[in-house]
Amino acid sequence: MKAPIKDATRARTWAAAGLALALAGCATALPPVDVTRFHGDTVAQAGTIRVVPADPRDASSLEFRSTVNAVGAALRRVGYQLLDEGATGADYRAVVGFSREIVEPGQQRRSPVSVGVGGSTGSYGSGLGLGIGINLSGKPKPVVAMQLRVQIRSVREDRTIWEGRAETSAKQGSPAAQPGMAAGKLADALFSNFPGPSGVTVTVK
Repeated sequence: MKAPIKDATRARTWAAAGLALALAGCATALPPVDVTRFHGDTVAQAGTIRVVPADPRDASSLEFRSTVNAVGAALRRVGYQLLDEGATGADYRAVVGFSREIVEPGQQRRSPVSVGVGGSTGSYGSGLGLGIGINLSGKPKPVVAMQLRVQIRSVREDRTIWEGRAETSAKQGSPAAQPGMAAGKLADALFSNFPGPSGVTVTVK
């Protein structure tokens, strides 16, 4: 009669071990994120804000909706009051862009997109030309390079008060390469320790 009890105990032990391994796999599935931010000496961390797409054509896409939700949640955490779409009278506007690029083994990435979502290049307030390279050596599978860009603009003054870019990459087909999971990871990293150090690239794990 004791054997079934031992078998049941052993089964529960293996099940718990399997769950622990599964959770560990989920924890390590998300790769580090490289984050670059630019801002002045002071950045407002309160007030109403509305999220808008850098490209109006992205507004109705499911991928962009996932990005908006992730960025909106991050903005609320750092102190902003998020307004619904179409609302007027916001103090700030968060201009958001999200891109995914499949890079085949041995293929070079295209020229990096500047931090400034307005399409210009330069320093704070107008964009950057910094690129985060991806080492594909020894990786037979394609890699998905993902980038989140956010620019916070003062509506009243019509100027940029903060801008940043978060980049990561994951093997194609992996959970970390899925748009929804990637958007959440990128947004969390981009707004970690907001407003963050200005003018440097840091790695957020």
